[in-house]
Amino acid sequence: MSIISNTTVLSNFAAIGQLDLLRQLYGVLYIPTEVYEEMRDGLEEGYLFYAGLERHIYPFVTEGWLWLISVTGEQELKLRGELPLNLHPGEAACLAIAQHRGWTLLTDDLAARKEAARRGINKSGSVGCLVLAVERGHCSLEEANHWLQTMIKHNYRSPVLDLSVLLE
Repeated sequence: MSIISNTTVLSNFAAIGQLDLLRQLYGVLYIPTEVYEEMRDGLEEGYLFYAGLERHIYPFVTEGWLWLISVTGEQELKLRGELPLNLHPGEAACLAIAQHRGWTLLTDDLAARKEAARRGINKSGSVGCLVLAVERGHCSLEEANHWLQTMIKHNYRSPVLDLSVLLE
């Protein structure tokens, strides 16, 4: 199953220095060009955890695991145009692509999550990624909870404070 991510999940993992955990979980993550632009804008605004991001992005480097893609074709463009105007461009591109291609969406944005649910798009977020990392043995529950707390310190509004309630 292919996975597409908007800026929120990437930001949370970049902010705590754990982007590689996403690579371990998914191998390849797709990001729309709009998400890439949002991250470049963030770097200009002082979000230094985006520095060096290009070294992970295909086609900038052939071994990149974040693959740049675009909304393409009449159907995706139509879906993009039908989305609510309150969505950021990266979220809207992710939703259109995920719906058309049957991909899973990674987002922590509430409006995007609601729209994904309304459209029947599979979704997950930062908490889901941390839970999956524990379940697959990429880290311990203690490590994942530490990373969650660090994300929260970086202004992530988590729906839970302890991942153990999701692993029972």
